[in-house]
Amino acid sequence: MMNKTLMIGAVGGIAVAGAALFYSGADKPGQGKAFIDPSDRNLVSKGKAVYETHCASCHGANLQGQPEWRKRLPNGRLPAPPHDETGHTWHHPDAVLVDIVKYGLVPGKTAPEGYQSDMPAYDNVLPDSDIVAVLAYIKSRWPADALKAQKEVTLQAE
Repeated sequence: MMNKTLMIGAVGGIAVAGAALFYSGADKPGQGKAFIDPSDRNLVSKGKAVYETHCASCHGANLQGQPEWRKRLPNGRLPAPPHDETGHTWHHPDAVLVDIVKYGLVPGKTAPEGYQSDMPAYDNVLPDSDIVAVLAYIKSRWPADALKAQKEVTLQAE
């Protein structure tokens, strides 16, 4: 018979593994309803560190994006957009956001055909748990109405 401490540890481990599968499945077909919760303080704290290391250099320390982010650069690409409420990040479901961070903007999938972007792919740089954390951090900075709208879009996604 298992003692109580081992049983609690086993149940906790199963819960963590289930959460990891839930979040990592956010970008898989048929599992677009995973919602990354920005009220999880530990997740947001981890995400802030990931954002500062991997995202702030382009998207700004305060999620403000690059200046004139809607105006094309001389190379024809757009500057990095803001991730605060002035940008469009909150218009997309979590599955799309995860996909963009993992694979960059992919023409025909997360961008129009022929679109070119300076957004790097992080699939070989960040584990899924860090991608989820950085998105939780970004979402934690949004006003309640933007967060509510983004949650609705996420939950309606297929």
